Amino acid sequence: MLSRLGALLQQAVETREPSVDLLEAFTEHWKGITGYYLEATDESIPARQTDIPWRLKQMLDILVYEEKQHPVGEAGPCLEYLLQHKVLETLSTLGKAEYPPGMRQQVLLFFSRVLSQVQHPLLHYLNVHRPVQKLLQLSGDRLGCGMEKEEVQFVAVLCTKIKQDPTLLAYILEVSSPRFFTCFAAPSPPILNGRRAQELPASPVEEGAEHPSGTAAAASPRQAEPSPPRRDSNLITSLMGLCKSKKSRVALKARENLLLLVGLAQEAAAACLVRSSTLCQLLTEHLCDLYSAVPTSTDPADVLALERVSWRSQGDAAGDGVFPGKENLAAFFSWLDYLDELVMGAHPVVADAIAEAVEEKFFRGILQPQLLQMSELDVLSATAVLTGTVRQIRSPPLLHCLVLFLLGSDRHPETPGDTPHPLRTQLIDRCNHLSDEISLASLRLFEELLRKPHEHVAHSLADLEEDPYFTDGFPDAGFGSAKKPLLGSAPSGKGQVSEVVSSFLCLVPEEAKTSSCMEEGGYDTYVHDALGMVQACRANAAPWGWPPAPRPLDACYPETAFYEGHFLKVLFDRMTRILDQPYSLNLQVTSVLSRLAAFPHPHLHEYLLDPYLNLAPGCRSLFSVLVRVIGDLMQRLQRVPHFRAKLLLVRRQLMGLVPGEQMDHTMLFKGVVVLEEFCKELAAIALVKGPPEGPP
Repeated sequence: MLSRLGALLQQAVETREPSVDLLEAFTEHWKGITGYYLEATDESIPARQTDIPWRLKQMLDILVYEEKQHPVGEAGPCLEYLLQHKVLETLSTLGKAEYPPGMRQQVLLFFSRVLSQVQHPLLHYLNVHRPVQKLLQLSGDRLGCGMEKEEVQFVAVLCTKIKQDPTLLAYILEVSSPRFFTCFAAPSPPILNGRRAQELPASPVEEGAEHPSGTAAAASPRQAEPSPPRRDSNLITSLMGLCKSKKSRVALKARENLLLLVGLAQEAAAACLVRSSTLCQLLTEHLCDLYSAVPTSTDPADVLALERVSWRSQGDAAGDGVFPGKENLAAFFSWLDYLDELVMGAHPVVADAIAEAVEEKFFRGILQPQLLQMSELDVLSATAVLTGTVRQIRSPPLLHCLVLFLLGSDRHPETPGDTPHPLRTQLIDRCNHLSDEISLASLRLFEELLRKPHEHVAHSLADLEEDPYFTDGFPDAGFGSAKKPLLGSAPSGKGQVSEVVSSFLCLVPEEAKTSSCMEEGGYDTYVHDALGMVQACRANAAPWGWPPAPRPLDACYPETAFYEGHFLKVLFDRMTRILDQPYSLNLQVTSVLSRLAAFPHPHLHEYLLDPYLNLAPGCRSLFSVLVRVIGDLMQRLQRVPHFRAKLLLVRRQLMGLVPGEQMDHTMLFKGVVVLEEFCKELAAIALVKGPPEGPP
């Protein structure tokens, strides 16, 4: 009985004339909403306690149902009424007034649902994108406080629509230049009651149509230029405001939608984002603001100890506030990580623009003045943040800007006293600073740089210069060490790998070795670590086109004087003082040299790992520096009573086996320990890399 009654009711509904009834119901609900403002007497009643939300829901349901009853691409009378009677325009005005209280929330929800559930392309219409722009302009004002959830839902719908149809970007951003629209093939407007809606322009540049900016279109040459970036509120400023929200879910959703926007594949859309919005400016301004919020009293050691931050795990890095300023520091690196991912996933036009803005405003505008000042504390803080910045950045465009900012673009062979890039010179000099803390911080910076997959880092720091010694077809990189040192002598010995390994392992005399007396992992541990480092360096260098082997000796120019380069000179100078430097500083110096030795360039391998390299007078290699240090060591140890027992004690202290006690010659003994470990590291690297290929 009930099933028959239901079937009769369904049949009755289906036989009714839907268009007349639906339009009548739609207009009745709309008149009910407008009538509320004529009849209401209590202005304090919230919108949710009126029938407005219910009527808006009914209007939405009618639009969705009506669309299903018509062929694809043809709109029914209710949609026509919505467009022709400027329903959305009126609603945006009511939302702006925020009357009754909470009306803006209801309007945002209605706009979001209409744009997402109605399949007709609506945003091309002036009577749709203009009220959308008006709502976007309201984002962040005091009346809209507490509506972030609805705002981010609204902009998310817009971003999804733009992703589906990039031509919409120019409408939403209120671009008044015809050039951006002619780059797109705009879809035809929907059919309204069997005819095109010509009275509702499908393009803001259609002849006689009103632009989003409110001015009539004019075919003048000046309007062919892109309109200047708008600073007032629009989709970009709304997204940026929501990206800064204290509500993590809101901020995360806004950032994900901004990622969607910058990843548009069309070049016209990318150009529109760069030229007609303040995207790059807002992104970098927020980065600079977050950096400025980091307390100046933050310990540089804490900055370096902070683990890599991910923008998706907001607040997690701050933890329980282990040190003062950690929350601010984590917020800065989190936003930097987000910018890095933006650049990584953006269209190349957008990616380059963001990277250039970061370089100009943050690297050169803020970091560079701090790095070049004289205050040691400020230098330490800036260097620590810079090291964290290098560690955080992975996107090629941003990394490229950072590398050139630090090292300059010059690729000519270095000469003594040459300063083509003052900042590079200053940073390298600080590796040999009177302050051990500044030297340590600077060396950590360069080690972090050497980890990056950018060929110019190795080229600049290891002087991989253009040289006739190098392999044919490789004019842009090489190593100058093979020039003068090999001159007038037989080619390098290039002993077997076992001989090279033995040379490094036997470099420290047995009486100065202590590792064999300790219960350690043994030499296998060094080989395992070396394998990981060499593989990482090879992976980074794979696209750089480095030659597999050096050119023959007879290709060298006798009159060319050899210079090891500023960076290697500083490192070698530090190595000569390894017996008189703090333990932590020695560890850092040897760590940087080990990483350089792991690079697969044949000239670096020869210069840093070949004990049989024949040197001209006045020239030095890493092995020759170590030989001199060992000679100095043996002379000193002979003057220290019971040096063997003291050396073993220091080794145990460093391993934490016995309490640390200060004694005479402690720095010397710690230097000996580092020296032994370093020689084993070099031997392991040489073993893993194997013999270099001979010259062709």
